[in-house]
Amino acid sequence: MFETIDIQIDARGVATLTLNRADKHNAMSAQMIAELTDAAEQLGGDDAVRVVILTGAGRSFCAGGDLRWMQDQMAADAKTRFVEAKKLAMMLKALNEMPKPLIGRVQGQAFGGGVGMASVCDVAIGVEGAKFGLTETKLGLIPATIGPYVLARLGEAMARRVFMSARIFKADEAVTLGLLAKAVTADELDAAVEAEVAPYLSVAPGAVAEAKRFTRWLGMPITEEVIDQTIQGLVDRWEGEEAQEGIGAFFDKRKPVWIT
Repeated sequence: MFETIDIQIDARGVATLTLNRADKHNAMSAQMIAELTDAAEQLGGDDAVRVVILTGAGRSFCAGGDLRWMQDQMAADAKTRFVEAKKLAMMLKALNEMPKPLIGRVQGQAFGGGVGMASVCDVAIGVEGAKFGLTETKLGLIPATIGPYVLARLGEAMARRVFMSARIFKADEAVTLGLLAKAVTADELDAAVEAEVAPYLSVAPGAVAEAKRFTRWLGMPITEEVIDQTIQGLVDRWEGEEAQEGIGAFFDKRKPVWIT
């Protein structure tokens, strides 16, 4: 059914949702975005599923946006860019609001949209040595569509330490920032994730879903208006000279003009 992701559900009702483009470091393509949106709906509506683990195949959790997807956005008009960015935004919304506990098993690096993917998890456990970064400003862009989820996870004060600089940070700092709940060795990762999963198998699933909905209602509101404003902010950056220079420099394998 799916080509860019994989879903396995064990006898306990624990589903493992794996980003399955290891050769591309699980970068998000248009197809992956669509499949993740469908998977969130499918798993959210499956009464047999108690918990969902989100992870990646290979060395990276998620490298952000796929290069082909970025090239397509460069060639598109503003209306098309808005439509495509909204697909990404609605995928993140679907995962964020899925009425199941979502446990992130971050087995490797996460950049850009990968940080957004970790942020929509209810809790994320990462492997020591993994690297993270909101790298959009290197390209003249901004972490817009993922922004509400990153801010909801980190809070403004912590987000401002990494949101604008594109600075790469490691797993231990990701814990300090609040992106990860803990960082463990690769050998300890599965046990640490299982420790987060186990309590959900002894509580009422309907109450869990309602409690999750309630936390979203009490927390930072991420409304349709907020989502559209973030998308428009990204589209406006795509239209600007900095994005054209930054993305062009990236594909040309040269330094953009602002690097001195």
